[in-house]
Amino acid sequence: MKNPVAALAVLCALLLANSAPAQEVTVYTSASFAPLMLADGRGMYPDLIDYLNERKLGTFTFRLRYMPRKRLQVKLEDGSIDGMVIGMMPEWFDDVEQKKYLWSVPFATDRYALVSLATKPVSPDAPAGLVGASVGITLGYHYPGIDAWLDSSRMLRSEGPSDEKNLEKLLLGRLDCVVVAESMARYFMRANGMTARLHLVTLASAPTERRMLAPRSQAAAFDKVAPVLKKLKNDPAWQRIVATYE
Repeated sequence: MKNPVAALAVLCALLLANSAPAQEVTVYTSASFAPLMLADGRGMYPDLIDYLNERKLGTFTFRLRYMPRKRLQVKLEDGSIDGMVIGMMPEWFDDVEQKKYLWSVPFATDRYALVSLATKPVSPDAPAGLVGASVGITLGYHYPGIDAWLDSSRMLRSEGPSDEKNLEKLLLGRLDCVVVAESMARYFMRANGMTARLHLVTLASAPTERRMLAPRSQAAAFDKVAPVLKKLKNDPAWQRIVATYE
């Protein structure tokens, strides 16, 4: 560079960038089930946070933290949330137009499934068999695309603390069926050797989406993360990670 003043300015800028303190951003999740979160601390969400940190997104580092769904929603609504939230849909927060919060593109999709015992299968295609059947759903969850079907089915809703607890109640014969994310159900069945014992039917509805949500106070960190999430589905490195949970 011929201009020594300009060269010095560039050098100073580089030194300042390298010496800037890291800014830790908390990424909250209300998920407590496999394959998103495993009991040993692994899971798709911890892996995604590691993936983001490996990308060296400016001065930001990211830390995953669990928060119960109802508390998370309250903190979002009163503006006291101090980070971003992973794995959410605009429909769950009355923000279909995406004006209240910042939303990434979907980085993964899923569907709802109806799971029952193989010895006593429950089918959404047999409406008469649904009437009076007990169906496990997760406390505080909203099921876009199938809530109307649940209401019209005349099944008896039983709210549990988590999808996994509902599946355990099903296996104990305390529920007739469970509405659950298909990815979670298939992982549970495979990991616990339950493929032959449980009956799974994918429900006819639009796919559920997993996005990153951020209040506008987290715009600087969100602007670093959003472009990475947009390319995630086409990254072979990330797809290899996802394949370990399928």
